[in-house]
Amino acid sequence: MDTRMPFLLGGTLPVRRLGFGTGGLVGPGYWGPRHEDPERSVALLRRAVERGVTLIDTADNYGPDVAEELVATALHPYPDGLVIATKGGVVRTGPDVWHIAGRPEQLRAMCDASLRRLRTDAIDLYQLHRLDPDVPMADQLGALRELQQAGKIRHIGLDSISAAELARARELAPIASVQNRYNLLDRTSEEVLKLCERTGTAFLPWFPLGNGSLTGGGAADGSADPAAATLTAIAATHDATPGQIALAWLLHHSPALLPTPGTGSPAHLDENLAAAHICLTDEEFARLDALAAGSA
Repeated sequence: MDTRMPFLLGGTLPVRRLGFGTGGLVGPGYWGPRHEDPERSVALLRRAVERGVTLIDTADNYGPDVAEELVATALHPYPDGLVIATKGGVVRTGPDVWHIAGRPEQLRAMCDASLRRLRTDAIDLYQLHRLDPDVPMADQLGALRELQQAGKIRHIGLDSISAAELARARELAPIASVQNRYNLLDRTSEEVLKLCERTGTAFLPWFPLGNGSLTGGGAADGSADPAAATLTAIAATHDATPGQIALAWLLHHSPALLPTPGTGSPAHLDENLAAAHICLTDEEFARLDALAAGSA
C-alpha cells in the first residue's frame, strides 16, 4: 500500500492521510492555551502546512475557542487544498469538564460561532463531537443537514460512535468521516473501521499514539512494555522512533485511516510527518498486528 496516496474526503476533498490535530496547542484538560506566547502555536500550524499537511483537525471546545482562533490566525486566508475540520456538540466548562449539547438550536449556534472564529463562510468538515443521548439522532443530524444545505458546512462527520450508530446515521445524512479512539493497541473500533472501508468513509483516529504510551515510554502500569519492545526493535531497523512506527502501522493497516496527531513541538511535528515515508515489511506488519490480538 502506498501510504502517501491522498484520501478523497467526502468524495470531493483530496487530503494527505497524515494530518495535524490541534489538541496539542491547548493546555491540560483542553483548557486554555498551551503556550503563553501564541506565536509558538501559530508558527507550528504554519510549519505543518509548509511541510505538506492538507488536513487540520480542531474543535470549538479546545480551549475553548483557543484552537480555532489559532488556526485562523495562522492560516487564514486558507490556501487552496487545505481542509479544515472542526467539531461541535460539546460544551467545556473547565479542565476535563464538559457536557454534551446536541439540541438543534445549540448545534446551529455552535456552527455559526465556529464560522466566525475560523473566519470562513463554509467549514470543510463539521463533526458532531458526541451524539446527545437526550436528543433523537434524526434531530441532531437533521440540524447538520440543514447547515450543509445552507452552505455553512461541506461535509458531516461523527465522533465516538458504534458501527450500528454509523449505519443508522448513514440512513439520515451523508457521513464523510468518523473520529473514534483507535491505535496499535486499542482496536475496539475495528468494526467501525471496517464499515468505513466499505463505505469510503474517512476514519480519523484520536489518540493515534495512545496518548503518548506508544512513543517509547510505555504505560505507567507496564502493560504496554511488550509493545514498546516490539516498536523499539522495528524502529531501530528503520532509524525511526517507536511513535513513527505506530503511525506507520496505522497508515498501512487501512486506507481509510487518517491520523491527525497533535503536538506543541516543531521537532515532534517533523517526526510525526516523517512516518508517512516508512515502509513496513510484511513481517514487521504481522508482528505489530499481533500486539493487539483479541482486542478488536
